[in-house]
Amino acid sequence: MDLEQLNKIAITAALAAGKVIQKYMNDEVKVEKKAGGDSYASQVVTAVDIECEKVILSHLLPSCKEFHLAILSEETEDDGSRLEEEFFWCVDPMDGTLAFINGHPGFSVSIALISKSGTPYIGVVFDPSTDTMYHAVKGIGAFKNGHPWEIKHRNNYLTYVTDRKLKDTPRAEEIESMLNEQVKKLALNGITELDGAGSVLNAILVLENGPACMLKFPKKENGGGSIWDFAATACMYQELGLPATTFEGGRLDLNRKDGSFMNHEGVFYANLILVRS
Repeated sequence: MDLEQLNKIAITAALAAGKVIQKYMNDEVKVEKKAGGDSYASQVVTAVDIECEKVILSHLLPSCKEFHLAILSEETEDDGSRLEEEFFWCVDPMDGTLAFINGHPGFSVSIALISKSGTPYIGVVFDPSTDTMYHAVKGIGAFKNGHPWEIKHRNNYLTYVTDRKLKDTPRAEEIESMLNEQVKKLALNGITELDGAGSVLNAILVLENGPACMLKFPKKENGGGSIWDFAATACMYQELGLPATTFEGGRLDLNRKDGSFMNHEGVFYANLILVRS
């Protein structure tokens, strides 16, 4: 498996999809509903999402034939091939569609290569709002705009990164208590919130605004993000030596046999210690 070649293909695909998004960033787009989780954000789709997926697949499909890869993509029905092939592409053509619809930053393109066992081998994220490319390759490292990504903590407070404001989040008091424990443990000066982005860029924001974290409690209802919301950034955290885990600290199951939703175990992404190169 030529990971460097596949990484270049994923970066090219993400940039191509990013250009599609940038073309429509200042336009009004028609919003439709699809089957999703229990949140509105997971149920909205636009023609831009679909066009991005077509562009990405035009780059990835030739590699599937050459390297015997499967594909799991948000806007295409899961055909189960990810459970048969040794590796699969995991694609979110435009994460953060709700932010895009509302004209706010927080949307991105996400492409990952995942093994059948659920281990991330490649993670590529492009932020069209800032023209920033993030990528990671297992055993090689994590990069920002092609350069080794150095994580720096500039803040003396804890940043809580979330898709919705804490006051609007179920079990808000429990979350606030957990955050305050970290503030005390790290001798910080309080908590600040960053909200409104999609799950992919939220994970990036945790890395860019340390000390920081994001979390989702386990729950019974479908939702809590899907495999494609966490696959690419999980690879980056893996290469940076930072936790991208279930809520309880276990290994993320990035190739669930019972579906793509991640609500059963929740997630926990943290950048609470300074990574030194």
